[in-house]
Amino acid sequence: MLSFAEGTRPDRDAVLALGDGSSGGLRFAASHLPDPADGWLELMASGLTFDCHGLPPAAPLALPTHAALLGLEAQPKGEGLALGPGPHLAEAAGMLPVIRQLAGIGAAIAGLPGAGAVAWNPARCWMPAAYFRKVIGNWLAGGPFPALGLTSLQRESDGSMQTVGLALLTGQELVFAADRVLGPADIARIAVRLIHALIEVEPLTAPHEFSGPDGEPIDVVPIRDGRQLRVSVRR
Repeated sequence: MLSFAEGTRPDRDAVLALGDGSSGGLRFAASHLPDPADGWLELMASGLTFDCHGLPPAAPLALPTHAALLGLEAQPKGEGLALGPGPHLAEAAGMLPVIRQLAGIGAAIAGLPGAGAVAWNPARCWMPAAYFRKVIGNWLAGGPFPALGLTSLQRESDGSMQTVGLALLTGQELVFAADRVLGPADIARIAVRLIHALIEVEPLTAPHEFSGPDGEPIDVVPIRDGRQLRVSVRR
């Protein structure tokens, strides 16, 4: 989801003008053009199709309220535009090639005038449009996976912290028990390290030891029928 200042949502011509790749290197084109009054179009990138909804002259979409605000002090306001995998990609929505194309198109649209913030809904996270463009651009250029943005860390009522959005990629979320020694920044650094490792392998079905950012041993144990991974740092 993208938030645009009132009256600045792009129409379909403005979106299609980005498809030559000049805005960020990702090329895409229209694969289906409904009546403009319907407010949506289908885009194709690398043979994959994505639907863009909320285009004028149709009404804007309502903005979701998400718990994680990355680099923002308040929930964004404005008019919503949504981008998502086409219906035939529903079963493949968590595959990295699909996410790369989706995020790349989203980053291009986020560079248009009036774009203020981007929500990555699987992570229940809002972030500034400029930040989203930067981390996605770096990833598409061969840099690291944008763990803080395409996933988020959220505190639970019992004081534990859990990733949100990683399950889309791996089928599992990380869980950090409440810890008086590890602060949120430490947990974020460890989570990013683990996310980079986990998206490259099959879901864990047995305990595994990883090395943390400073070489510290980290034990990762599947729990809750493998839906979560309990993370413990050995000291």
